Amino acid sequence: MTAATFSSTDVLQPSGLQLSLRYLRRNKSLGIGVLILVGLIAFTAIGLLTIDPHKAYPLSAASKKAPSLLYPFGTDFFGRNLLAAMVVGMWQTATIGVIAGGLGTFIGVILGFVSAYFGGWIDSLIKGICQILTPIPVLLIQVVVAGSLDKRDVTILTMALIVVMLAWMGPTLVIRSQVLTMKERQFVSVAKLSGVGDIEIIFKEILPNLLPFIAAAFVAQVFSAVFASFYLAVLGLGPLREPLLGNTIWSAQTQGAFFNGWWWWPIEPAVAMILILGSLALINMGLDELANPRIRRTE
Repeated sequence: MTAATFSSTDVLQPSGLQLSLRYLRRNKSLGIGVLILVGLIAFTAIGLLTIDPHKAYPLSAASKKAPSLLYPFGTDFFGRNLLAAMVVGMWQTATIGVIAGGLGTFIGVILGFVSAYFGGWIDSLIKGICQILTPIPVLLIQVVVAGSLDKRDVTILTMALIVVMLAWMGPTLVIRSQVLTMKERQFVSVAKLSGVGDIEIIFKEILPNLLPFIAAAFVAQVFSAVFASFYLAVLGLGPLREPLLGNTIWSAQTQGAFFNGWWWWPIEPAVAMILILGSLALINMGLDELANPRIRRTE
């Protein structure tokens, strides 16, 4: 008997899904962060499909009820079903984070590319503005702006715009530094010598290589935006009627929830916020491996 021979086509190549799962097992920070985030998304999505969102607002349930079969997360002093409040509040908090993080990253990418690629007075202007604004405490500006608004005018969109005001500086400086390095690479020089235009070089040569950096910047901005919306709401500067996670904690503080034995009221949104921020932090740490070729590992 002769030994069986196999051609290269007989060897099954792993699919893209298999490679992704292998990478997530190896990159534990990214894998755990994605797992937690998927769980939170599933909780929110299923909740929005099965729970009446009106129960997240006052006078929709019996007040001050401990967790039970009827009210799995209990109710608060104002008669809100806290399970519904958690579902709606997580959705609203995520909305603020995605809007503010997306806008901040988008503006930062545009300014970073324009500044680094074209240089000259444009680069000096953008870099100078970032250097002037960076030392300013972002929290102070956000508190002043949010505190100056009429509470009746504060909405989820307003919160997102307050958070995004200075959120573009970080992505601008990160993308600028990467583009400055990238535009000196040999493939960019070859493209210029071949007569390729600046716009085509940016979108076809440089931008694809910076996608890991942009993804990491987006996650970092969403983290910052969620945290900013949280502490503004905890200070009582958010849309007070909405069941934002920070608003729920703020209202529990004002009513002395712990002193009155209503421990479930502030604990549940606090745990949810820890899970949200923890998952985003782990994902950001995991994306650093993709964005940093020095520590990147291959399959």
